[in-house]
Amino acid sequence: MIRFPSFGQSAAYAQFVAAPASDLALKPRGIDHVHAAGAPMSGLTAWQFLIEQGHNVPNPLQPEPHRPVPLKGKRVLINGAAGGVGHIAVQLAKWQGAYVIAVASGEQETFLRELGADEFIDYTQILPEDQIRDLDLVLDTMGGATTGRFLRTLKRGGALFPVLPGFADAAEAAERGVTVSMTQVRSSGPQLAEVGRLLDGGTVRIAIDSTFPLADARRAHERAARGHVRGKIVLTVE
Repeated sequence: MIRFPSFGQSAAYAQFVAAPASDLALKPRGIDHVHAAGAPMSGLTAWQFLIEQGHNVPNPLQPEPHRPVPLKGKRVLINGAAGGVGHIAVQLAKWQGAYVIAVASGEQETFLRELGADEFIDYTQILPEDQIRDLDLVLDTMGGATTGRFLRTLKRGGALFPVLPGFADAAEAAERGVTVSMTQVRSSGPQLAEVGRLLDGGTVRIAIDSTFPLADARRAHERAARGHVRGKIVLTVE
């Protein structure tokens, strides 16, 4: 994941690109190129939300710097747990010793339990905000304007991390004593190397939803637009 974010600059898919060495890490030997390609964007997003921010660049989405919270022994809910960021976040939270509650559609339960989820909620049957209380952290990978519904699931002193912007319930969060924080993922070769070591050792694995040749990038976007993606969509280059 190179030169990200590049606000105001154009971008495209390409076979070759020049990159700052500081943005790069070696591909783990234990996985193939397809799985390695699926790791950087979602892996660094999950890492910088949950483990270590790793940069001092101001976040354009909020004035205060994001600070991950200790996860060992904590009750953590991950919404959108089967997606690109979500399925890696489940594994990172387990690696850090958290009790993980995964929220996704029912067909993802076996997949997420295999990744280490301690508890599963099928949001098509039960709304998590109606069932769960006393959480330490919610990572809402869906984010957006509806993320405030998770405030009621958190204990006082807990934290809500929306991955996408749109949170609009600051007054309720303050009243409940909940910290709401987000970050803008950024390129980081050293952090990517840390993720690579976890991939190489099997602590974290990347799920591949589907692959498309570079020439069929449009089909990849159409697949993403249909939603319910399990893991990552990857473009392959001959």
